[in-house]
Amino acid sequence: MDSKEVAGWVKDAQAAFLSAGDLDELKSARLAHMGDKAPISLASRSLGSLSPDEKASFGKVIGDAKAQIASALDSATKKLENIRDQKVLLEEVVDITLPASRMHRGGLHPISIIKNEISDFFIEQGFSVAEGPEMESGWLNFDALNIPADHPARTMQDTFFIEPLESGMVLRTQTSPVQIRTMLTQEPPIYIISPGRTFRADELDATHSPVFHQVEGLVVDRGITMAHLKGTLDNFAQHMFGADVTTRLRPSFFPFTEPSAEIDIFFNGRWIEWGGCGMVNPKVLQTCGIDTDIFTGFAFGMGLERTLMVRHGITDMHDIVEGDLRFTRQFGMGL
Repeated sequence: MDSKEVAGWVKDAQAAFLSAGDLDELKSARLAHMGDKAPISLASRSLGSLSPDEKASFGKVIGDAKAQIASALDSATKKLENIRDQKVLLEEVVDITLPASRMHRGGLHPISIIKNEISDFFIEQGFSVAEGPEMESGWLNFDALNIPADHPARTMQDTFFIEPLESGMVLRTQTSPVQIRTMLTQEPPIYIISPGRTFRADELDATHSPVFHQVEGLVVDRGITMAHLKGTLDNFAQHMFGADVTTRLRPSFFPFTEPSAEIDIFFNGRWIEWGGCGMVNPKVLQTCGIDTDIFTGFAFGMGLERTLMVRHGITDMHDIVEGDLRFTRQFGMGL
């Protein structure tokens, strides 16, 4: 092995790198001229068998040669990578004249959208959002709400009872059991809303559904009056239907409130029944262990489907429950 032979290895490597047509060919050339079996690599390993003087002399020759080969490889790599990148830019151009995809993004159902809107509104007023199970005990769904055993709402015509009937379990007919659960586990003051799905044995028609959604509100605190209830409902109605909406309370009867009232709104030139409300019946507060000499409260509830139908002029419940995308897309994504 002499310096002339080593120089030949350098020239062979430089020529091979220069003649490579792409990065794959350059990789093969690199293995041939810089791999473990390449002449320069074998010569480098053989330096250990030389005398100290020969090792110093030929070591410098081998080191310089390897540096020249590495430099040639680096230059060839940069050149071929640039050629590759330019080719990609030319061949992978996006044709902006092609028609766009017609696939529609998913989104929330309008009932979910309005539920989120109502929740956000009351959270801003200082309320909390409370939830509970959809399958409830009859005690929570009826007895604790002062609904007696002979009340029509407890008959098979209105309630889905869970077998075996001895279990006393029902699909909740309103979200009011959430209010009971809250009063049993929290000390006043209480400011909550309870949106959720409810169930009643109704036929599906233009205005009814066996599965529907409600939002109920409950406030229990010192000095709560009907004036606080009316102010809350006015603010809520104006948010949902516009600043010019008018509300009125008509005397009514509910076992769990006393006095009780129906909430009407004057919207689009006519009075429309929106929901029910009243002062929480003292019997309900006492059942939940709340001192009625100190605390009073009010409650209200309305259907989300009815709110949606009134606000947007929807006349048929089937549009809401059947999942037709042509209907739901009108309300936006809601995400």
